[in-house]
Amino acid sequence: MKRVLQRPPVGVARTAVLIAAARANEQRHLRRLFDDPLAAGLVEAAGSANDLNGVRTLAGEHFVLRTRYFDDQLLSSAQPQVVILAAGLDTRAFRLTWPPGTTLFELDLPDLLEFKEDALHDLLARPACERVVVPCDLREDWATALIHAGFDPKRPTAWLLEGLFMFLPPDAGEQILYWVSALSAPGSTLALEHVNREFRELPQMRAVHERFGRMDARWQSDVEDPIEWLAGHGWHATVTHQVDLAAQHDRAVPAITDPRKVGDARIWLASAIRTA
Repeated sequence: MKRVLQRPPVGVARTAVLIAAARANEQRHLRRLFDDPLAAGLVEAAGSANDLNGVRTLAGEHFVLRTRYFDDQLLSSAQPQVVILAAGLDTRAFRLTWPPGTTLFELDLPDLLEFKEDALHDLLARPACERVVVPCDLREDWATALIHAGFDPKRPTAWLLEGLFMFLPPDAGEQILYWVSALSAPGSTLALEHVNREFRELPQMRAVHERFGRMDARWQSDVEDPIEWLAGHGWHATVTHQVDLAAQHDRAVPAITDPRKVGDARIWLASAIRTA
């Protein structure tokens, strides 16, 4: 018997449904880039993502490629601790094959995580590693909440910050990166997504910004050089272009990231290792 679910995600949390819908759609692909048997059920529980269809049409293929990119980054790092900030409806704890002894921490807003736990219960989901849910607001003292949940800053960690920084004011993004760096033992890894100013100002993105604005999910920041930005916090970073990522997986370059159509506008996909 199904439990009564908490209220489906609203506001900025609706973006989590958008990403889950893109993952669910990928499951129909004959040569899909990843398996996510839970995505469709989570979207159904949330009441679909039809209100964001325009955004998914524009960026859905990018969401698919970035999902595979971050999957590969996390698994290749093989750290004993994994932390996903703004986890949303992420299902990596359930769908990836983790090394024995891995602990994965998911941080996000309490209401969203409560909804997600109810939905996962109804889907009979079982994690493939030790999974720890940490309800918190990333604008507040999330670091203390993470440590109280069992995180050990002395152990190497793989961090994932997917689809987060552009929604934060610059000072809030800097504060998060400061604490991620402070909690990272040498050898820790970091994978993140951000955008540059030209991407924020693309004419193609105007309708997206308007839709997100009505959801109180406005984009508020950008970065021009993620390698330099991360180096300033003690990380050695590399950036992968979607052109190369698409070629690697024999996919078309998403139009929203194709230099022939967007020029120097960039969605940065960066991976880094802790050096200081």
